[in-house]
Amino acid sequence: MRLLLTILVLVIAGSFAWQWGWQQLNKPLVLQSDNQVYTLRPGSSLNQVARDLERLGLMQHARLLLLYNRWKHPNATIKAGEYQLSPRLTPLQLLQMMQEGKVVEYRVTLVEGHTFKDFLRILHEQEKLASVLDGMTPAAVMQKLGHEGQHPEGRFFPDTYVYHSSMSDADVLSQAYDRMQKVLSEEWKQRADGLPYRNSYEALIMASIVEKETGVPEERDKIAGVFVRRLEKGMRLQTDPTVIYGLGDAYDGNITKADLNSPTPYNTYTIVGLPPTPIAMPGAAAIHAALHPAEGTALYFVATGNGGHTFSDSLQEHNQAVSQYLKVLKNRPKAEDKSK
Repeated sequence: MRLLLTILVLVIAGSFAWQWGWQQLNKPLVLQSDNQVYTLRPGSSLNQVARDLERLGLMQHARLLLLYNRWKHPNATIKAGEYQLSPRLTPLQLLQMMQEGKVVEYRVTLVEGHTFKDFLRILHEQEKLASVLDGMTPAAVMQKLGHEGQHPEGRFFPDTYVYHSSMSDADVLSQAYDRMQKVLSEEWKQRADGLPYRNSYEALIMASIVEKETGVPEERDKIAGVFVRRLEKGMRLQTDPTVIYGLGDAYDGNITKADLNSPTPYNTYTIVGLPPTPIAMPGAAAIHAALHPAEGTALYFVATGNGGHTFSDSLQEHNQAVSQYLKVLKNRPKAEDKSK
């Protein structure tokens, strides 16, 4: 009889202990603010999490979380990162978040027409993104990313990328590289017939020029058409953005006649054909335009001064359009000459 009574007491006590423990695990965390974030460092264990929860006053008796995890999820792992703690969040919900890796996410936008140098600068400005590429040469960056020997310009797709605090600039660039490879490959498979490109990389070079020449969506394929026809006829492309890219840090905002006459690998006023690499990061629309140029006979274009361009078939028509543009420039002395 005494044994049965002892067993009954133990069962009742165990039941109360279980209910008490379950209540503790499902009681909302005690937050210091509504926007509190808990950071789980790489390599940390659930033991460290339990210690942190008690040290920060978020939960009492945090060892209950360890006991529950050993019973329910003995083989589960937790993922490093930042976790947003909401006012009604319980320890069990936090544990589930850590096991699923539902970390705080951030976004960074890499813009069409920016250069590789611009991309690196933008990434290094992100406070929550580790900078493992800072100070590296472009060649070293490409080696770090696993693409040794490739020129970085044009290789990364401009888009908005999601990252979290345990990621680095290399992680984001790897995503951008893979995305560009996919977009370019798909567009190359569906390209128009008879294009003067030996491979998809030359199409990427053309796309970067188109990207830099206009931000007007409806003109991209027209500009691509002009450049494609010039290539086919053996004419120089004579596009200012390539000259600017070739000048690098020496470009001060103005292109001089001396600049146009100074031979560089990128000066399309002095070289025939495409420059050796892209001059910027083209977006999907520019890539599509380069591979689907508009049909026509125009061989020249010049900015109107009011947005967009005037397209001409002959040099005489082009010179007239340039004269009209120069009249507009008198009222806009800082406007950039876009004549071709």
